[in-house]
Amino acid sequence: MTARTAAGRHRAARRPVTSLTDLVQNSQLGRRTAVAAAAGGILVSTFGATAAQAAPNESVKDDHSKLGTLDLSALANEAHEVVEAAPVVTVARDAKMAAETGVVSVTPASENEEYQAQLAAEAAAEEAAAAAAAAAATTAAATETAAPATTAPASANGSEIISIASRYVGTPYLSGGTTPSGFDCSGFTAYVYAQVGISLPHSSSAQAAGGTVVSASAAVAGDLIYAPGHIGIYAGGSTMIDAPKPGGTVQFRTIWMSNPTFIRY
Repeated sequence: MTARTAAGRHRAARRPVTSLTDLVQNSQLGRRTAVAAAAGGILVSTFGATAAQAAPNESVKDDHSKLGTLDLSALANEAHEVVEAAPVVTVARDAKMAAETGVVSVTPASENEEYQAQLAAEAAAEEAAAAAAAAAATTAAATETAAPATTAPASANGSEIISIASRYVGTPYLSGGTTPSGFDCSGFTAYVYAQVGISLPHSSSAQAAGGTVVSASAAVAGDLIYAPGHIGIYAGGSTMIDAPKPGGTVQFRTIWMSNPTFIRY
């Protein structure tokens, strides 16, 4: 009798089941997980992958094979290096945060005396400048509008100086001029007086200083009439004859000086 020996069935060898095995098998959504022991704990690094990249069973097999060759010692060393390189910030247990504070006060412009004084000074300066400009404009207008005349007034009758001066009405003003080709103010008076034998310097201030000052009520036609910077010949009444300014001509006109000085030679 031949005895048959029934072949026994043996279970295929399997990897031992551990907590890492459970972690890998539970990762059915296609995530790859690497586990390493570091600093007395577990370091888990997860790398995303989509489920379309591999079938679930193949993914599990792939993870099993990688975990079998995983160098846990190298991962632990890298973890230690990261921890040691991280900056350490220590704060005392009783540390407190303090913020600098201050009180800001604002004074309304209407109550600021220094500011109001500055405004008042600026306003006063502007008013003074406007007044000076208006006065200058008034003086210039009076000079321009002084009525010119081509003949000597009746009050100048008998004055030899006025008679000579009348000959040069219309002569143009010329800076530094001393002849009938052109006169400036003191050049005109010196030229006229020279024809009656009186020598005058070519300077309005020097001519005023060299004669005798007479009052306005005592002045007669032929006397000099002076204001700082200008000189002419008094023609009697409210009239004078002079070489006025650049662009002008010798002419009789109304006295435009506000407080002239009369000089007699």
